[in-house]
Amino acid sequence: MAPSHQTRQKRQVYIHNIWWTCFYKRREIPLPIPHLLCGELLSPTVGQMAFQDFLRTEYSEENLMFWLACQEYKKNSPSSGMEDAAQRIYSEFVQVDAPRQINIDCATREEISRNICRPGPHCFDRAEKVIHRLMENDCYPRFVKSEIYRAIKTIYLFYFYFFKR
Repeated sequence: MAPSHQTRQKRQVYIHNIWWTCFYKRREIPLPIPHLLCGELLSPTVGQMAFQDFLRTEYSEENLMFWLACQEYKKNSPSSGMEDAAQRIYSEFVQVDAPRQINIDCATREEISRNICRPGPHCFDRAEKVIHRLMENDCYPRFVKSEIYRAIKTIYLFYFYFFKR
């Protein structure tokens, strides 16, 4: 089945944006290539944006958003509003019926509920590992087979061949 006109148009805009960033602005942007693992893809790159777009189409964007929020949370010092940040993450992603509720087991959710009273840098570690494993074993393999990934890989290879020799 051929992609719809709207899908083709979105893909063309997406590819144009990547093309503009890589070639016209002459910025060096690391893009994902086939042998990269999920963890390497999650660094702040065009690959991360593509992965997020893919997750949005799969209705599981909240996993990446939670993982990124946890990375930011760990950068906070205890004196710089760690409690507020922990409460925000909890109410947005972990709490039952949260707007962007992540798919974690009851034991993990209960552990976070206990830790949220005295949040520390490792408050969300268990859930973060569960979500990372889910993305690595479920979402990422589907992403690698997607059209978005193939388009990025093609642009990357073209860029590497013509500009990085």
